[in-house]
Amino acid sequence: MHRVIASLTFISTLTTVGYAQTKPAPKFGILDNSFLVEEAFNQDAGIFQNIFVFTRSQGGVWQGSFTQEWPVMSIRHQVSFAMPFGYDHGDGTAGDLALNYRFQLWEEGAGRPAFAPRITVLLPTSADHDNVGWQVNFPFSKQLAGVYFHANAGGTFDENGSTPFLAGSAIVAVRPMFNVMFEALVQSAPGDGDEREVVRIFSPGLRVGWNLGDAQFVAGVALPITRGAARDTAVLGYLSYELPFRK
Repeated sequence: MHRVIASLTFISTLTTVGYAQTKPAPKFGILDNSFLVEEAFNQDAGIFQNIFVFTRSQGGVWQGSFTQEWPVMSIRHQVSFAMPFGYDHGDGTAGDLALNYRFQLWEEGAGRPAFAPRITVLLPTSADHDNVGWQVNFPFSKQLAGVYFHANAGGTFDENGSTPFLAGSAIVAVRPMFNVMFEALVQSAPGDGDEREVVRIFSPGLRVGWNLGDAQFVAGVALPITRGAARDTAVLGYLSYELPFRK
C-alpha cells in the first residue's frame, strides 16, 4: 500500500513541474497543471510558479511535494525542481529531488496539439534509492470546444528497473475559471521476482482560479481511486501561485 501511495504522489509531483499557463483560450481562463496528467504548456517568459500537492490515503499516510518552475529566456525552455515529502504515523520522510527540463517543441495550433517533451534527473535524497534515476515524458495537449484533452507516455528508470506509464485526461471548462477534471493513469512497476505490479488510477476532481492583478491563484481537489497491486481511495489537494518576476 505504501509503495502505491508513494508512486501516486511521485507521478503527481513530476506532472506538476513546470507546466503552467500560456495565453488562455477563450473558454479557459486556467491553463494550469493537472494533478496526475502532464499538460504540454511551458511557462511564459517572465512568469514563475510555486506549486503544492498533497494526498492523504485511507490509512492516514500523508504524501506531498513542493515544486517551483522557471522559464529560461522564452516559452521554449523551462527548468524546475520538485521535492516530495511524506508523513506516516509519526515518521517524516523526504523523497528524491527531481530536476526537470522541458522543451516546447510545438505550441498548439489549428489541427496540431501542443507538445513539450521532458527529461528529469532524480537525485537520491531518500533511503529508498542509492543511485541517480531518470524520467522521460511525452505530453500532448489539444482543446476541442470546451474540453482540453491531454495524453502522456513515459517512464521512470532507476536501480529497481523501469516503470513505464500512460496517462490521459479531459478538462471541462464549466466556466473560464472553474474546471471539472477526469484523469486516468496506468503504470507497470517492478515487483517481486519477475512479476510486475500494475497500478491503475482514476481521479475525478475540480479546480478554481482567481486572477489577482498580474498573478493567478489556483486551488483544486481530487479523489484518486487506485486499483491493481493494492487498493486505495485518497484525497488530493492542489495549490499554486503564479506571478511575474520581472515586468
